[in-house]
Amino acid sequence: MNIHIFDHEEQLYKEAARRIIDLVQDHPKAVLGLATGSSPLGVYKELIKSFQNHHVTFEQVTAFNLDEYVGIPSDHPQSYQTFMRNVLFHHLNIDLNNTYIPCGNKEIIEDEIKRYDKLLSAHAIDLQLLGIGTNGHIGFNEPGTPFDCLTHVVKLDSRTRKDNARFFDHLDSVPTHAITMGIDSIMKAKEIVLIATGEKKASAVKAMIRGPIDPIIPASILQKHPNVHIYLDHQSAKDL
Repeated sequence: MNIHIFDHEEQLYKEAARRIIDLVQDHPKAVLGLATGSSPLGVYKELIKSFQNHHVTFEQVTAFNLDEYVGIPSDHPQSYQTFMRNVLFHHLNIDLNNTYIPCGNKEIIEDEIKRYDKLLSAHAIDLQLLGIGTNGHIGFNEPGTPFDCLTHVVKLDSRTRKDNARFFDHLDSVPTHAITMGIDSIMKAKEIVLIATGEKKASAVKAMIRGPIDPIIPASILQKHPNVHIYLDHQSAKDL
């Protein structure tokens, strides 16, 4: 693991975004794995800024998102389909036909799992962007998820739902299940960039980097990946 610790979040996001920008400049047809939640927002702002300043184009990029809630429509304000279009895709020149997000429609979920795994097997992800949950999850792969799993539906941990309640009107509105890219698929990415900020992530960060490799901390498997960059502020790194 390559650990990068920053005094200021702004610099953290700039440096993490630089890895993506450099990749796309060198490989215009790069395949990116993208994340949702608050962790990548600063990175996405830097990507947008770089595009608007004509430093990079995303015209030929393909993007795969990690996950989506099950049971809410794709046009729901808190769906990850809506999130990605609002915070990133609509601000770039990326072809929306080359952006893939799992569908959380309960009625087709088994077919969707097969469809997404087939798409992932046909596209090698060059760089996967990750956050980490306070319980150590990556994507929505909650504690106890087997390391060899592919795309699957997961029951969200109570801690995850509480963490995400800030995006909804109240806790009862937070979906109980999600469809997520599996850990095995994440680990196949050629490069992984993980971002964590704030004191509440410190325990999970320590377990990911210093603890044993154990499914109880899904992110701990990243210790086995040959090309991982961890971007931290001092608060998230305080227990290292």
